[in-house]
Amino acid sequence: MTSTSTDIDLVMRSPTMATAGKAIRDPRLDFFRGFAMFMILVAHTPGNAWTLWIFPARWGFSDATEIFVFCSGMASAIAFGRTFDRAGWLLGAARVAYRVWQIYWAHICLFVAIVTIMAAIDASGWYPDRDYIGSLNLWKFFIDPAPQLIGLMTLTYVPNYFDVLPMYMAVLAMMPFVMALSRVSLPLLGAVLIGVWLLAQEALLSWLGLSALHLSLPAEPWSDRQWFFNPFGWQLVFFTGFALMRGWIPAPPVTPWLIALTLAVIVLSAVHSNVGARAFGFAIEWRQANGAWFDKSDFAILRYVDFLSLAYLAWAAAGERGHRLIATGQGVAARLWDETVQIVMTVGQQSLAVFVFSMALARVNGYILDVIGRNAMTWTLVNLTGFGLLVACAFCVGWFKSQPWRAQR
Repeated sequence: MTSTSTDIDLVMRSPTMATAGKAIRDPRLDFFRGFAMFMILVAHTPGNAWTLWIFPARWGFSDATEIFVFCSGMASAIAFGRTFDRAGWLLGAARVAYRVWQIYWAHICLFVAIVTIMAAIDASGWYPDRDYIGSLNLWKFFIDPAPQLIGLMTLTYVPNYFDVLPMYMAVLAMMPFVMALSRVSLPLLGAVLIGVWLLAQEALLSWLGLSALHLSLPAEPWSDRQWFFNPFGWQLVFFTGFALMRGWIPAPPVTPWLIALTLAVIVLSAVHSNVGARAFGFAIEWRQANGAWFDKSDFAILRYVDFLSLAYLAWAAAGERGHRLIATGQGVAARLWDETVQIVMTVGQQSLAVFVFSMALARVNGYILDVIGRNAMTWTLVNLTGFGLLVACAFCVGWFKSQPWRAQR
């Protein structure tokens, strides 16, 4: 690790950030993951007008998914990387397998919960003008459940709404191999990860006449549809965050020319973004002609460049160890900001539980909007109430994890 990466090095080693025997938490990771959780709720609520303006999704090529996956990669480097270093490869791989097992059952329970909610609404007749099971394209599951149950449990049946956690599991499962290869050669590891990403780029391979080499996973037993989030593409952003936190990639310096360059990338992305297409007519034609360059499913190159630019600016703005996230003043505004940051960080600390809860909540919120109507007031009411429920979920999960019943007098 070079001297230019002292900021991340300090996060890993500073005694103010951890005590002996305890995992280190980076406040920036928790803050930005928490921010992503709020955006994910908005984005998944059906018929939500706020979705048209969420940041960064509608203002560039990347969105909250990149924030979540990148920060999860950095957090995994702290949590799992330390296990590999301390306990060896075998126990490190075992810990990763245990986490994958936890996420697997979170995925299964999320699917069952949402399917039950949608079926209950349809069966009740509370809103007969809409088919809620059909809205998630789940009719196959009800018409012919046996093969779909097999597919669900083997991750060969992955409906579009339920595709983030399977992608996350697949990427985590790659970690033991990444750690093993890192002990052989870091340049070789980088070449392998980039090579896997290239083999996930369907549009590029098709252009080269190499479509047969495309790496993907089946999403439905009855069709050739593939996982929407291709883990062989999305592993690149995860392991970029992982490598930065491990020190395999030196942290970039904060310099005026890098800030100017990344700002230029962000501005160009905004011009050609969803919002830009609504503001500038030429952007619509460009997006239609060049969609493969920012394809979300395979994690195309423009998404990567756009996200790295955003991540660099956010990292520079947060300051060393995130000190700029904490207000230094004594006024009401400073206290309000500090409390807001702490709340967002709490949501980020419980990101898996909050994510699972938010996916179910988003469908309920969509039903509520169907019933009460959609206008500025109802959108505001449902979204802000949803934010409050995410915060309540995070604090509740944190309370249970603290195991207060085991506290000593």
